[in-house]
Amino acid sequence: MSRRVVTLAHYYTEPHIQQMADKVGDSLELSLYAKECEADTIVFAGVRFMAETAKILNPQAEVILPDRGSTCSLVTQTDVTALKAWRESYPDHVHVSYINSSAEHKALSDWIVTSRNVDDIIAHLYAEGKKVIFSPDRNMGAYLNFQYDYDMPLWSAVCEVHDKFNQAALDEAFAAIKGDKYLIAHPESPLPVLQKADYVGSTSGMLNWIKAYDQAPDAVIFVATEDGILYNMRKARPDMKIEQAPIYAGCQCNQCPYMKLNTQQAVERAQAGEGIRIDYLSEAQMDAARLPIERMLDFSRRYYQ
Repeated sequence: MSRRVVTLAHYYTEPHIQQMADKVGDSLELSLYAKECEADTIVFAGVRFMAETAKILNPQAEVILPDRGSTCSLVTQTDVTALKAWRESYPDHVHVSYINSSAEHKALSDWIVTSRNVDDIIAHLYAEGKKVIFSPDRNMGAYLNFQYDYDMPLWSAVCEVHDKFNQAALDEAFAAIKGDKYLIAHPESPLPVLQKADYVGSTSGMLNWIKAYDQAPDAVIFVATEDGILYNMRKARPDMKIEQAPIYAGCQCNQCPYMKLNTQQAVERAQAGEGIRIDYLSEAQMDAARLPIERMLDFSRRYYQ
């Protein structure tokens, strides 16, 4: 009997990689799909923490990452031993962690969130009278503190892609356009950028904003996130002028080097059974990491379906 191979691809992979996938989505969509799909093998065209999440949620499946180097700066900038000590210094706080984190990091968390549900989950915790610490993304945490007047202690790591967007470059780009212009941004971007945005949201949220756009037809829409999603946006709305937000001196060339390691050859090899198997997590590690992820998924099922 042939084995069922399911290929998942994040929006930040190249267009031809997305076309090879059975499911394309953001972190929340792919987590849900990985848990529920009936696959013998899951090929995850994304980065390592995503493949680890798939294995945690579907431990019976073989999970293969196409390239060993597909990591994330939010992971590499976080020392788990230091994180454990930081968490223990706030014993009366709930530890909320962004899904862009290692399995070891997740195991030290009470809740996992994605950029799509972080606002709602943290608001839910505060409504219950809880105090919260947030890791690992400093920019996302700073935006939440600003937007909702929280006082969450924050871990200090950043996405090296989103952290390059800057206010000065945006001001220059906006000044060069005489007509209407808008900025939509991912919350991993720095706070001064997010304060200029007309919409702040997840990758899927930004895509849905583009699909629903019905304002000035000739407006230029700047998008402050990794350039992979521009393919999906332009495919959905070929009538719109959609540009990646600049990072410096007008440069519009901001890519995640780790996502781009998912080449056609690497994905094809993974589909044939070659690649980095996510087989190094112990059952205890997976059990500890699964609990905060399941809390998030249960919350998402109640509130978003």
